[in-house]
Amino acid sequence: MTRTTDIRRHHRPLLLDLFSCAGGAAKGYARAGFTVHGCDIAHRPNYPFPYHQGNALEYLARPIATGEIRGYAFVHASPPCQDKCALTVGTNRSQGWGGTHQDLVAPTRTLLDETGLPYVIEQPNGRAEIRKDLTMCGEMFGLGVIRHRNFELGGWTAPQPAHVPHRGRVRGYRHGRFYDGPYVAAYGNGGGKPTVPELQQAMGITWTNVCEELTEAIPPAYSEHIGRAFLASRALRAAA
Repeated sequence: MTRTTDIRRHHRPLLLDLFSCAGGAAKGYARAGFTVHGCDIAHRPNYPFPYHQGNALEYLARPIATGEIRGYAFVHASPPCQDKCALTVGTNRSQGWGGTHQDLVAPTRTLLDETGLPYVIEQPNGRAEIRKDLTMCGEMFGLGVIRHRNFELGGWTAPQPAHVPHRGRVRGYRHGRFYDGPYVAAYGNGGGKPTVPELQQAMGITWTNVCEELTEAIPPAYSEHIGRAFLASRALRAAA
């Protein structure tokens, strides 16, 4: 963890990106105006900002205990979602291993509340454990994926953007039949799935060509929107 004195040298507000994967959310927050530090348990050499490999909850607990967390302005967390996610639970359990993933949403929220900072918890559709304060869709930003994601906002609020109607189907096979459409499937490895360059273009992500990182990522457009909304709300509070 960067020392408090080093943290406070940043002119841009500092954001902690937990369970960061390869930095889809991080890149959007940086575009919005944040300096970003990340943490993920896996080795993420493609992460585009300063990064710590390790347990995200342990990494968060240390600056809470020392007070260094006060050097941050905001925390984003994308805890593992496979345990009860409706996108995966049927397939996982049919193969005999669904429900074995650890659910980290509740302990993540507990620690985030202890920080006293505004925060975001991100999860895909099918997660009942978070409030759906914001829901994002790729069509809102003209992307080549639908990729619905829900965001719980802790300690602040933001207006929900309009959900733009989808222009068609997600390209790929469904029950043995191929469907074409304007969106690619940013998940799995089945028939009709996009190539890595197609995924990069559809998601707006260019700094990694690792398929697993692309399929796990949040499109940067989502977090850029959230980051700009937070900074605007902070500016309004400061002016009041």
